[in-house]
Amino acid sequence: MEVTIKDVARYAGVGVGTVSRVINNEKGVGPKTRKKVLEAIEALNYSRNNMAFCLRKNETRIIALLVPVISHPFFAKLAYYVEDEAGRYGYSVILVSSQQKAAKETEILRKIVHKEVDGAVFVTHHMHEEENLRDCPIVSIDRTFGADIPYVTTDNYDATKNAIRYMIERGAKKIGFIGSKPLVASEVMERERAYLDVMAEYGMPPRLVNKVIQHGEETVVVSDFFEKYDDVDGVFVSGYTLSQVFHEAAQERGMKIPEELQIVSYDGTFKQWSTNNMTCVEQPIEEMARQVVGLLVKKIRGEEVSPKTVLKTKFLPGTTTKQ
Repeated sequence: MEVTIKDVARYAGVGVGTVSRVINNEKGVGPKTRKKVLEAIEALNYSRNNMAFCLRKNETRIIALLVPVISHPFFAKLAYYVEDEAGRYGYSVILVSSQQKAAKETEILRKIVHKEVDGAVFVTHHMHEEENLRDCPIVSIDRTFGADIPYVTTDNYDATKNAIRYMIERGAKKIGFIGSKPLVASEVMERERAYLDVMAEYGMPPRLVNKVIQHGEETVVVSDFFEKYDDVDGVFVSGYTLSQVFHEAAQERGMKIPEELQIVSYDGTFKQWSTNNMTCVEQPIEEMARQVVGLLVKKIRGEEVSPKTVLKTKFLPGTTTKQ
């Protein structure tokens, strides 16, 4: 005989409503009671009829995660933690690699409107018409869509300023900036603003290359930078992949790191993938993922959410800057 929610309630010694709140991860249940219900669910091997439940609630219990590419270490790790956190709320995740195609993102918006998915986390390079976003449960990372779309970001401006000053304190006098400029309004642009402010503060001329490129075209930015500025003794690189390409190119040019050239990278979470121990600003990817999922679930439930969440980064000294 199939185990019912009444059987779980009876086993745990609680009401059916309490079991329902635990299953749906709703508030109003104390930790001890929640533990008893979860133990009862496990002991009885209870599994609710998800299809019928979703039809009654007009929900799919599915969210989408849109990223530009899935091969990039940042997005791969982000996807892992988004899926993990979504599972805690009882949601499954569809991973969509937009490959920088706006049509793929528009299709997800259509699915939200037609109740094929409940909401989405956007990491996007494209803007969308405001009317297409209205009433869609969406949360973004770094990108700014508008007042009704909350987003999670890091302390881009302060972290970049501190990183550049770190090189200056260690003797760098000709400091450059390399970045991949986003197509849409994004907190990532705060890194360039911070760089220019520090250059003005110390009376140093900017050495800046920040282009709109697609993933995989980082060599274009690096080649352009070295053509314009071959006298740098310090460089801030905005992005993990770009920093790896730049480091390799500098070595090929025979530049001694860090004696002749100091390098700091933003987004340095992936030291395990690197052959170098690069000095970096590390983003809290796990926390970012868990925050966006929590915000999205609140949006789906119609709850109020903070429009902007800023998380702290860590500065990790490595072998690409002087001691």
